[in-house]
Amino acid sequence: MRLATWNVNSLGARLPLVLEWMAANEPDILCLQETKLADDAFPAATFADLGYESVHHGDGRWNGVAVLSRVGLERPSCGMGDAYDVHGCRLLAATCAGIRVHSVYVPNGRSVGSEHYLTKLDWLARLREYLAEQYDPGDAVAMCGDFNVAPTDDDVWDPAQFVGSTHVSEPERAALGAILDWGLEDAFRRFHPGGHVFTWWDYRAGSFHKGQGMRIDLVLLSKSLSGRCRSVEVDRDARKKSPAGNKPSDHTVVVAELADA
Repeated sequence: MRLATWNVNSLGARLPLVLEWMAANEPDILCLQETKLADDAFPAATFADLGYESVHHGDGRWNGVAVLSRVGLERPSCGMGDAYDVHGCRLLAATCAGIRVHSVYVPNGRSVGSEHYLTKLDWLARLREYLAEQYDPGDAVAMCGDFNVAPTDDDVWDPAQFVGSTHVSEPERAALGAILDWGLEDAFRRFHPGGHVFTWWDYRAGSFHKGQGMRIDLVLLSKSLSGRCRSVEVDRDARKKSPAGNKPSDHTVVVAELADA
């Protein structure tokens, strides 16, 4: 089973690219973030034509998350059941082939110490509480998406360039660590212990071609589900202009291969 996650940075602008990638790679489950669409504008019929059920959580402004599945989609649930996601449209869950799959888009934080940064820390803490409320670590749980946190210095191109910045601060990393300590594994790290593989590159100054990126798009798997994981790869090619000429997001796709239960 192929489980993928992708911050598409506007599905309205990126739909041809997403369809092109899906046709070439045939994911079984695809989590999308930053769709920037309202629910009634989400192209569910287009995905249905490809054989995918889908569910979307968005209000047409920023953010927006979706789950697409060709292996079943049951019990969709938006948010964390409280004010942390009523208007944020940052968390969406659905059960696909027995896996409770979450599409996650963590707040950016903007600058360390700002109101937005404190909101980000609160949101991550609430996500940790949500896990404990809803699940047991023995359950098959996947949290996939843009966490806006680089877990270690190996996940940024040059740590010196990020001193004092968001995405790498100790409180952010500690908040992500608390989520992992609940019983999740950053599955990518097991297969790529050396780091320096990235999922996001700024559009400016040729950052992608210079290799100046961060790994902030993660596939987090519960311990029982992690045992089924056979690989996790970053599809760097999806960050390039596609063969059909479709322009990329500033993020690329992360794909986990899971053995059948």
